[in-house]
Amino acid sequence: MHLFPWSVWFGVVLCVLPAALADAEDASLLGDWQDVWLFRLFLNVLGYATIIIPGYFLISYFKRVNYLETGRGLCFPVIKTCVFGNESKTGLLDDVSSAPRNEAESSSSARQAIKLIFCAAGLQVSYLTWGILQERVMTRSYGATEVEGSGERFKDSQFLVLMNRILALTVSGLCCIMFKQPRHGAPMYKYSFASLSNILSSWCQYEALKYISFPTQVLAKASKVIPVMLMGKIVSRKSYEYWEYFTAVLISVGVSMFLLSSSTNNHPSTVTTFSGIIILGGYIVFDSFTSNWQDNLFKYKMSSVQMMFGVNLFSCLFTVGSLLEQGAFFDSLAFMARHSEFAFHAVLLSVCSACGQLFIFYTIAQFGAAIFTIIMTLRQAIAILLSCFIYGHAVTMVAGFGVAVVFLALFLRVYARSRMKKTSKPAKQMPVQKV
Repeated sequence: MHLFPWSVWFGVVLCVLPAALADAEDASLLGDWQDVWLFRLFLNVLGYATIIIPGYFLISYFKRVNYLETGRGLCFPVIKTCVFGNESKTGLLDDVSSAPRNEAESSSSARQAIKLIFCAAGLQVSYLTWGILQERVMTRSYGATEVEGSGERFKDSQFLVLMNRILALTVSGLCCIMFKQPRHGAPMYKYSFASLSNILSSWCQYEALKYISFPTQVLAKASKVIPVMLMGKIVSRKSYEYWEYFTAVLISVGVSMFLLSSSTNNHPSTVTTFSGIIILGGYIVFDSFTSNWQDNLFKYKMSSVQMMFGVNLFSCLFTVGSLLEQGAFFDSLAFMARHSEFAFHAVLLSVCSACGQLFIFYTIAQFGAAIFTIIMTLRQAIAILLSCFIYGHAVTMVAGFGVAVVFLALFLRVYARSRMKKTSKPAKQMPVQKV
């Protein structure tokens, strides 16, 4: 019996390689490579591979030996939950998710108005603060004095992702304990796919701010509907309504006007701007995969909080492992110790992210996806204005008109979709998850 096939040894080599690279950081060549975003991404992915590849072989082994039938002992429940799960896709999701909706329908108009104001205010405060802090952490120096050029910038986007995921994991875990949840049926390892793409999309979101302005990033995220429609047309052979094509064209025109007419004072390098666009493209691809994979996981009748817990659990595992192997975990902690202002910003950034996710779930449960989309679209517009006001981004009149065109198209999409739902039969709505 071959206990250790060659592929396992390959996984062991991958476990050792990132640590060896981290030990060589004193070399000037590697120090130069650390400034290249593609090399940093490669190191991150290599760190994730040291966890994913051994896990893949373990899962394959347990399935090959039919461990569900032959397994015994103290580890059996843990392995069963992680590898096999509860294959019966029945649970209490309908009871859990319908309770808020029924309560909303029976509430008075005044109470509903108060709830709507509460949800809108919570979403705006959480994500506007999150956006401002995100730009502050990634584009400004800490410890700067009156001497020009002093201070140091925080460079490790992966550590910020870890901070966000730790608090989100804690909050979702407490919610799972305190509130009634459906019986969990999905194998735990299936969360790792959405977790990996979610980590990479979040990393791209932070990293892009080193190369492009925050308003450009917001507009790029708002225009995500365009590649989604293209992929749906090419891969899934989906058909779209005329108003969907019309609004997609409007979004393209608005984004083009903004990008072609904005000032380049802050980012004069064409190469740098191109790098930012490539990273944003990676964000859109990874984020699209995350949402599609989560839709498939919701077939197990889980709640949004359970999804939040499972994805963040693997996110913490992947990011901690990668940071430790690169030697960047303790470097980031040392940066926090040197700059208490950064520590406050990082913690507040995580709090806003976790609270924002809870407000997302509550708003959709109470008022539906259409109201939620309107609130978040307004948030994007306000975020651009705040960023320009606080950080001094120069926006020309043509660029401002392009922004207006983009958000006009987004509101038209919400309006047309709501009209379509009123005239057609109500379809079963899948739970919405955003991590």
